[in-house]
Amino acid sequence: MASIPVVVKHQGKKYDVEFDTSGSGEDFKLQLYSLTNVEPTRQKILVKGGQLKDDADMSKLAIKPGQTLMMMGTPSEGGAVFERPKEKIRFLEDMTEAEAAQVEGATPAGLQNLGNTCYLNSTLQTLRAIPELQQELLQYSESANGSSSSSSLGNLGQFGLGGLGASSDLTASLRDLYKQMSETQDGFPPLMFLNSLRTAFPQFAQKAKDGHGYAQQDAEEVWSQIVSQLRQKLKIKDTGAAGETAAHQASGMSFIDKYMAGVFETEMTCDEPAAVEAGEEPVKGTDPFYKLDCNIRGDTNHMRDGIMISLNEKIEKNSPTLGRDAVYTKTSRISRLPKYLPVHFVRFFWKREVNKKAKIMRKVTFPAELDAIEFCTDHLRKQLIPIRDKIREVRKEEEDVERAKKRQRRMDKGEENDADRGMKGDGPASEKQLAHDKKNSSKGVGSSADKDAEMADVVYKTDAEIDAERAASILAAKKELLALVDPTLARDTGANQTGLYELRGVITHQGASADSGHYTSYVKKEGRKDPGTGKRGEEDGKWWWFNDDKVSEVDAEKIQMLSGGGESHSALILLYRAVELPRMQELDEGQDSKATV
Repeated sequence: MASIPVVVKHQGKKYDVEFDTSGSGEDFKLQLYSLTNVEPTRQKILVKGGQLKDDADMSKLAIKPGQTLMMMGTPSEGGAVFERPKEKIRFLEDMTEAEAAQVEGATPAGLQNLGNTCYLNSTLQTLRAIPELQQELLQYSESANGSSSSSSLGNLGQFGLGGLGASSDLTASLRDLYKQMSETQDGFPPLMFLNSLRTAFPQFAQKAKDGHGYAQQDAEEVWSQIVSQLRQKLKIKDTGAAGETAAHQASGMSFIDKYMAGVFETEMTCDEPAAVEAGEEPVKGTDPFYKLDCNIRGDTNHMRDGIMISLNEKIEKNSPTLGRDAVYTKTSRISRLPKYLPVHFVRFFWKREVNKKAKIMRKVTFPAELDAIEFCTDHLRKQLIPIRDKIREVRKEEEDVERAKKRQRRMDKGEENDADRGMKGDGPASEKQLAHDKKNSSKGVGSSADKDAEMADVVYKTDAEIDAERAASILAAKKELLALVDPTLARDTGANQTGLYELRGVITHQGASADSGHYTSYVKKEGRKDPGTGKRGEEDGKWWWFNDDKVSEVDAEKIQMLSGGGESHSALILLYRAVELPRMQELDEGQDSKATV
């Protein structure tokens, strides 16, 4: 190997480097990477004739011993530091099944179909997309919640399941099931949970009409029953947390009430003028809700339209002033938005003329991000609108920064020839520098001498300085965002504090009949979790498709094809998660300055 000692100057520092004339430009950049932490793709090394390219023939560059080379470029956020791995590297073939299942990026476990149980499998997979639920289930104890941990055969004997032994506690069975699923990548049989479900709710043990096996059931019905059981049994362990009332702290707040329960403010008004003339006043009240209904009519094209229908109902009931039945309008508006919001597409209804359940197959579109503010009370709207609008401002600023970075990367890669021609002198100013000069120059265009005098006074900002200014601007905007949050809203840690939701899960139904067909579910993949901070990284936009024990990865475009309009897969239950605010502690530590809200 023929090497020449050279000096590389970067950001005021000088590095003694061996220049290998038999290597390539890429090899030389890797050497500098180990010294400066500047990734090779971000390095600009000036040599005779222009900028050093990765495939350059080093022997033809006429480099002389002791020659000084200039390098420009800054490391990406946090830089890169070479160090020995803290943990010994383990290969998949050396891991147990449970260890392999918990490796980052591992395919999650599917659920075996035990005979028309796809309705249950799809529901369980979607509920599993709530990380807080999984965490709270791990702390759940039957004895602490007044339940017996012993097996209860209940009334399963009549269904031929008595010998299998089912836990009497559905919540404990769910805890055990999710734990078992986390330890495998194969299709797992949810037998014990199914037996517990049929013990608690015998309708799910109904036989098929032809006498063979069990009947198909409605995913929405099993969703509601599981949520109902969790509401009764699963209590938050961290009592005394912000946002909990004294009564909740004394008794233990229900997990469902904290994270999945909304509140309606309602008003019931008689439609008949005679009732109003007789002095009948509107009746106001509050109702909890655990999902929003999207009612579907002949003119319903979007989820928003269907939700508005459900929030403005017509009800026939007795009028105390008229002394007979009359039509009332029940108006509901949301006064509390939960962190997790299920939306139920009411596609199944009872068809009187044929005396059976039927399915509405109309196409109804839904958004990847839901703005729920229009469904709220005036009071909650006033609290949320400034926050929502500020979030959109921050996002726009972040998107502008990202576009500028992409544009710079394209210039770095695709316009090297232009850069080469300009680098025969002292080197050109970057696009950011030129823009900064133009903005900050206070002199007009004059003679060549004037321009020389003007340029002598110009102070160029480096790319790193401009990036730092932009990051500081975004950081300040996020702190302003937190200052907009009403204190009472901020204390309710299980509520939506932004008014915006992102879609995280979809349960679908395939087929034309309400009593048959097939259920599957889609769950959005989460970003990589940092083992040190516990913070999630950026997501790749992909989704997991759970088709019983078959699990596959699909693109986001597939989700938009689930709007219905035929016998193909159509959305039945959508699970939305609140778009969260940045945390002040992370902002102060600078961890969240580039995170998208």
